[in-house]
Amino acid sequence: MNRNSVSIQPNLITWARERARFSIETLSKRFPKLPEWESGELQPTLRQLEDFSKAVHVPIGYLFLPEPIQEPLPISDFRTIADQELTKPSPNLLDTLYLCQERQTWYKDYMTLHRLPTVPFVGSAKLQENPKSVARKVESYLGISFEGRRIFSNWSEALKTYVQKMEEAGVLVMASSIVGSNTHRHLDVEEFRGFALADSYAPLIFINTSDSKAAQMFTLLHEFAHLLLGESGISNAGVGQVADKEVEQWCNAVSAEFLMPMERTLSEYREDEPIEDAIQRFAKLFKVSSLVALRRLLDAGKISQKDFWMHYQEELKRISNIQKSGEAGGDFYRTLGVRVGKRFATAVVTSTLEGQTLFRDAFRMLGFKKNETFYKEARELGVMA
Repeated sequence: MNRNSVSIQPNLITWARERARFSIETLSKRFPKLPEWESGELQPTLRQLEDFSKAVHVPIGYLFLPEPIQEPLPISDFRTIADQELTKPSPNLLDTLYLCQERQTWYKDYMTLHRLPTVPFVGSAKLQENPKSVARKVESYLGISFEGRRIFSNWSEALKTYVQKMEEAGVLVMASSIVGSNTHRHLDVEEFRGFALADSYAPLIFINTSDSKAAQMFTLLHEFAHLLLGESGISNAGVGQVADKEVEQWCNAVSAEFLMPMERTLSEYREDEPIEDAIQRFAKLFKVSSLVALRRLLDAGKISQKDFWMHYQEELKRISNIQKSGEAGGDFYRTLGVRVGKRFATAVVTSTLEGQTLFRDAFRMLGFKKNETFYKEARELGVMA
């Protein structure tokens, strides 16, 4: 054994690799001795172990424990993936949750310090309530009636407005496809599409923007429904999925009814209209994605399950091609005000400039590394001239 090697349990190396969802073949390209480390034939040096811990995103101290630690999700798990066994949370998901919880805790302290009021609709709904009536309440909470949505030019503009209205109502809306500001750590949409952190002072919604923009609108409203129940949870809410859990079914129903009220859907339906034409007409009329329009036609009993899946796959492919070609009209998530939430970003920047929050803490929560970036964002947020 190399005199510079460290003594650790081989199964911890395997656990750390699998936790990060790397195959032994993939990681062996960077660590050629990895198979021997996992078998116990060799032990890594401290420098090698440090590099390995960074590669698999695990605190190095964990690798010196006698057994792997248990890492349950810190919030309820509502994910339902058809025909797949839910795996343990990835480090990317866990670190995103922990970062959002840190932001939420900071903002809650900020709200109480300034004696600001709670958000009244958090926890205001019950699972026994009719999703249709709850969807009408959502319209009043956000100040967006069905008729008012007709002014939107498209569903992308509607999505942007929904985010802004939720923020104005007191919800922290954060959206990203990476962990913090680390562009090398991408969030997997197959693992989760979004989550909600319920709190009367700092309700928070996180949207995984690795998902298509068409799906993000549905996820946003789904997570808002979770806040109405006053329940934190992580979801795989998808327009094309049939949820197994009652809570998810209810949240899906509220989201769908808000986006496309069934009564209006039925009144606008034309029996002799081809499905392809109906999808696009409904998408323009209701200012939703074509996927939501297709789903509501299924809910209304106007198309079969077989036709739904056929057109669903076609629409996914069409939307993917549009987004790749850049015809979708830009990505408003690139701005800090939406990536971490304008409400949150404004509060942190203001508190920092007033000397109540350390620049170090502000940089960590906002994902900055330079003073120049901080002051630039402060000006863009309108906090300073």
